[in-house]
Amino acid sequence: MATPTPQTAPAGLRERKKQRTRDALIRAALELFTEHGYETTTIDEIAEAVNVSQRTYFRYFANKEDVTFAVQEMVEARLLDELAARPTSEAPLTALRTAVIVAWDDIGSAIESVIPVELYMRSFRMIESTPALVAAHLRRSSELEERIAQLIARREGLDVDTDPRPRVLVAAFGGVMRVAGQVWGEGQDCTVASIRELTRSYMNHIGPAMEDDWGTR
Repeated sequence: MATPTPQTAPAGLRERKKQRTRDALIRAALELFTEHGYETTTIDEIAEAVNVSQRTYFRYFANKEDVTFAVQEMVEARLLDELAARPTSEAPLTALRTAVIVAWDDIGSAIESVIPVELYMRSFRMIESTPALVAAHLRRSSELEERIAQLIARREGLDVDTDPRPRVLVAAFGGVMRVAGQVWGEGQDCTVASIRELTRSYMNHIGPAMEDDWGTR
């Protein structure tokens, strides 16, 4: 009689299980970081909170920094996708501004599928108050800005090494996004609608702030 072949879970089911484990690790890590501190929380404690081994943790994240910025990377990927989809007829600043606003419409539900937005806000504050993470955040922001500048240069048929405009524009854009994020993180309204509106308002000031006479003289 033939030996029964062990049944394996369908690929789709396995992927959903892996995604649930990854999401659980992100949520547990951010809860622990915001409650007990980033530096004092160990990977073992994160894994234990999800009832998995340290080995399982390392299947998803290389270190604590990776899990800290996992949701932020999801937000950034959505922005890049939206910017790449903008029509080339749009001016670069218009494309950037529109991509950010449109992306936030989808990002809110994407964040909430992993962690509560309130936890996202708390983790943002935690990053801003942790020197090691501030440095990592600045490094990651610089890397994102370079990717955006390269994308805009391709849209416009430019070479960023000979034409500084894409990097200059994106540097202004990145600064505005950081300011909007800081104001949101310090506020009381932790909704996605709030950060979307702050981002929209601050983005709308880029052009006038750089071009208009402020009337202060």
